Amino acid sequence: MSQAHQTPAQTALNRALIRWSLSRVVLLAETPASWIYKVEQNGRNPAVLKQLKPEAGDAEQRGSALQAWYGGEGAATVFDSLGGVIFMEWLDGPTLGDAARAGRDEEATVALAGVVAALHGPRDADPPPLLPLRHWYQPLFDMAAARWPAMSKDLLARAVGVAHLLFDKPAAALPLHGDLAHDNIISSPRGWLAIDPVGLVGDPVFDVAPSFVAPADAAELVVDARRIVRLADIYEARLGYHRKRMLGHAAAHAALSACRQIDVGGPATLQLNALPLLLAAYDQA
Repeated sequence: MSQAHQTPAQTALNRALIRWSLSRVVLLAETPASWIYKVEQNGRNPAVLKQLKPEAGDAEQRGSALQAWYGGEGAATVFDSLGGVIFMEWLDGPTLGDAARAGRDEEATVALAGVVAALHGPRDADPPPLLPLRHWYQPLFDMAAARWPAMSKDLLARAVGVAHLLFDKPAAALPLHGDLAHDNIISSPRGWLAIDPVGLVGDPVFDVAPSFVAPADAAELVVDARRIVRLADIYEARLGYHRKRMLGHAAAHAALSACRQIDVGGPATLQLNALPLLLAAYDQA
């Protein structure tokens, strides 16, 4: 296609390919907000290009900025960016989700704690603008009980109450990945590395909350009261997190995730099945 007939997105991609001497472009995935390409630099080294779509919202911009700010510590390295195209480290190993689904859940939990510690470590540069955690919870606060399954309405009320208690008590505020589910952490020669941050700021304990309802496609693992206790034990021991706050965020996050699924007409069965177990663990902490 001649340059005159290229779309703005195609022009931006071609400029990035020229700038970084990239070739062998293969589209790996398309999301509502981006295209993900595998490329080679100088014909040898594999890398990833993440190109944000013109309609990509603030969330994608925040996440990409936070990924760069991490500087490769606990996260895939961002080498450079240009016009909405992000040039990143190639990761082709298994995910922590693969490890957990293969019967190595405790090992995966220990590794996830290590990633959290690396992501929360101090950096010299100031973080980019991020979304306050309370704003991220807004879909939970706004959800009408009538939209929830009849058998679960009391769970929504409990989860909202727990979330309000968490925000009523001051906590430290750090940049947060915001979606540290197992399948967003990938093995590499440098260790386990996170991808696709949401870009939040708030209570550091929140960053382990998504792992209590993950990995995907492992309902028997997730809906298990003993596993909830095991995860809490590991995070408490390795990260020093306050147990009740941690389980409170785990329960509130499960409800928030259910709200987001209900909003788009998706299934929320896993979250709704795990939520009473998480609330019970919170009550007992």
